[in-house]
Amino acid sequence: MKEIILNQLSANLPDVNVVVSEFSDELTIQVHKKDIVDVCKLLKNDEKLKFIICEDVTAIDWARKQNRFTVVYHIFSLKNKFRLVVKADVDESECKIDTVSSVWRAANWHEREVYDMYGIKFNQHPDLRRMYMPEEFDYHPLRKDFPVIGIEGSLPLPKK
Repeated sequence: MKEIILNQLSANLPDVNVVVSEFSDELTIQVHKKDIVDVCKLLKNDEKLKFIICEDVTAIDWARKQNRFTVVYHIFSLKNKFRLVVKADVDESECKIDTVSSVWRAANWHEREVYDMYGIKFNQHPDLRRMYMPEEFDYHPLRKDFPVIGIEGSLPLPKK
């Protein structure tokens, strides 16, 4: 399956740089964030691939200066019974990436969760708002620089 995916990507998107890694029988491809929508459209719509299910979108905070975050997409092809991980780095200085909710409607909810917890914005998202935290909350709890015990006074506590 790895060869088919790479062949279809190179044949249809020759200008896209794809970095491939494998670990424990899991294939991961990493692309530049500007290419994420084109790559995802190809993975979903190509007749040989048909990755029609977006199982999850999440992020990793590496707590480093360059490319602090990695947005991670877990997708599945029913046709091939194959799971693929797609990654794209996002720098903290421009903490944005294009939405793939136009490719997979299920990505909408997952991207909102990533926005709420990590503060990564998804360009052209149809309903980008917080899910768990109040809209006026200034922090993103899954960032590495957010204290484990929280920030005193940042959220009003319920009355007993």
